[in-house]
Amino acid sequence: MAQQRPRKFKAEPYDWHEIVELKIEGLSNLGAGIAKPDGWVVFVPFALPGEKILAKVWRNEANCSHADLVEILELSPDRIEPRCPHFATCGGCQYQHLPYEKQLGWKTRQVQELLSHMVGIEAKVNPTVPSPKQWGYRSKITPHFQRPKPGEDFPIGFLEFNRRTRLVDIYNCPIAMDEINEALQPIRDDVKSRAAEYRKGATLLLRATEDRVETDHRAPVSEKVENLKFHFLAGDFFQNNPFILDSFTKHAAEQAEGPNQKYLLDAYCGSGLFGLSLAKNFERVVGIELSETSADWARRNAKTNGIENASFIASSAEDLFADITFPPEETSIVIDPPRKGCSVDFLNQLFAFGPSRVVYVSCNPATQMRDLKSFLEKGYEIESIQPFDLFPQTRHLECVIALSRQC
Repeated sequence: MAQQRPRKFKAEPYDWHEIVELKIEGLSNLGAGIAKPDGWVVFVPFALPGEKILAKVWRNEANCSHADLVEILELSPDRIEPRCPHFATCGGCQYQHLPYEKQLGWKTRQVQELLSHMVGIEAKVNPTVPSPKQWGYRSKITPHFQRPKPGEDFPIGFLEFNRRTRLVDIYNCPIAMDEINEALQPIRDDVKSRAAEYRKGATLLLRATEDRVETDHRAPVSEKVENLKFHFLAGDFFQNNPFILDSFTKHAAEQAEGPNQKYLLDAYCGSGLFGLSLAKNFERVVGIELSETSADWARRNAKTNGIENASFIASSAEDLFADITFPPEETSIVIDPPRKGCSVDFLNQLFAFGPSRVVYVSCNPATQMRDLKSFLEKGYEIESIQPFDLFPQTRHLECVIALSRQC
């Protein structure tokens, strides 16, 4: 069925579904190709720099347009064959058609461009640290399905690219760990055999842990990082690329250290990944969490690993640092907020406390750069910017920014 022209479609500078010839010049931080015809910006997903293409426009905004790739007239020499047959249909991956070393280069460049455009400064961004595994690295996937209709088959998988409800039927995901893919088909078969039991759609969980794949969100699971073992609930957040976590936490530890640093705060501490991994470098560690459940798992993990200099508290959002008595000039803080970044209230509390070193870990460099402006305004200076590729084949990355200031 042909798509209908949206009633509010703005037909400037392009008409609805107008076919335009474009030259792709770069990639956006969302992984889309960027063209700049006559100074205008057009975003085209799955097009690569250097390619001449035909694209179909589907939206015009105040300062840019969005279009779908129709035909490649001149291929980029970098373009390779994607490993997944669902690439460009499934919304999960953006870079399977790009060699891995090129993915790393663009991720570094995207952090540099965000720093320039959003913060208005030029600073060195270190080359992105590669993942030891580029395929089969994800320890968790969450396929979805919609409410089954009687007598009809239904897809179990991930959202289609640029779609809110339509799903791609997935039997195998090449970025998921082998044991997850081995378990996926029996789990799909079980769901379909019980289709009549579902009164609405659901999200499945497959989490690889030790010698099994766990599907119960409330079941305890574990992950090993260096010589530490972390326990948490299968449905809770934990970094999903275990193969890079050793170097990831080691870098955070190096950045948190300083000549006078004796104390560490771990904000947004979750089950204690950073606080416990870094505890050996500090006299005392305190992890701060809004969730009492997460703080309790962090305490259990400290006990399991024999770490006695770390404690974890659940604090209200309005008074996060009320119980912290560390001298700020001898204190480092690690913050690892959700994708939306830090709230203004949290930042104001942090600045009032005034730690001399900050290690800001983020899965969303755009909100990280927004917050970085506030740190610079408060007198903090950038010491290092280090991207890590925890998500090969996708546009996503983790970025670690180390900051310091004189107290």
